[in-house]
Amino acid sequence: MSQKLPLVLFLMGPTASGKTDLAIRLRQQYPVEIISVDSALIYKGMDIGTAKPDADELSAAPHRLIDILDPSEAYSAADFRRDALAEIAKIHAEGKIPLLVGGTMLYFKALLQGLSPLPAADPEIRKQLEQEAKDKGWQALHDELMAIDPVSANRIHPNDPQRLSRALEVYRISGKSLTELTEVKGEPLPFRVKQFAVAPKDRALLHKRIELRFDKMIQAGFEDEVKALYARKDLHPDLPSIRCVGYRQMWEYLDGDCSFDDAIFRGICATRQLAKRQITWLRSWEDLVWLDSEHIESSMKTLTDAIASDGINCV
Repeated sequence: MSQKLPLVLFLMGPTASGKTDLAIRLRQQYPVEIISVDSALIYKGMDIGTAKPDADELSAAPHRLIDILDPSEAYSAADFRRDALAEIAKIHAEGKIPLLVGGTMLYFKALLQGLSPLPAADPEIRKQLEQEAKDKGWQALHDELMAIDPVSANRIHPNDPQRLSRALEVYRISGKSLTELTEVKGEPLPFRVKQFAVAPKDRALLHKRIELRFDKMIQAGFEDEVKALYARKDLHPDLPSIRCVGYRQMWEYLDGDCSFDDAIFRGICATRQLAKRQITWLRSWEDLVWLDSEHIESSMKTLTDAIASDGINCV
């Protein structure tokens, strides 16, 4: 039965592991279309610090779901699932294979397993929560969440206003806790999925790649990119866009909270921590084929063999 379902490819991995290079090479050989699975690449004007594919790369291999939002806007896993399913349908209609590439594991999980039926956002309740946070502080709201939903409160940090306000919003709308509602799962992905993850086998090599990439970002004008965002009156450090690794630390430098060198050091450390979390997610992932970042040719062969075994020919 599953063999008759349309094919979808996942290419996951920690930051700086070489996912984009592999995806572009694969698209040049096979009829695949790339969908970005990255919570930072969605934002316009955030190109350098997100290592967004450049114009030449996007010309050779267009990526869907990048540059779709202003940095002042929020984007949820549910938003991603809706948009990704729409793009997958378009790609299948063209007779091609969707190749989902990125490192936002929550997005992959939401797409693969479905989401719980949570209530839609309520602007009025959000305004109330924002005002309460200004009046009493986020810690007071976290204490409130701890009283009604200790499971979620233990998982959500008091300094994570987006997730904290969402958990309280869900309770105020529905009268049920986030924990109660997430016990009911949504519809799983109705396709046949082949999943791959790329990373260096040696963690030290990944750390080196992260440092080199951060250095390239600085040389490419990352500071000026963040200065342009900082100059906007509608952006602040609590937004999901500004909380992205690198941007948060550069923002702290522009706020006068640390030196430029400290911002770079903190940014590299935060990126390493992100990579560690991504790898932890992937190690618990089922039905995953691992690829080695340091052996691109053998990784490409593993990918192309998997596609060829499905009876799919080169372009």
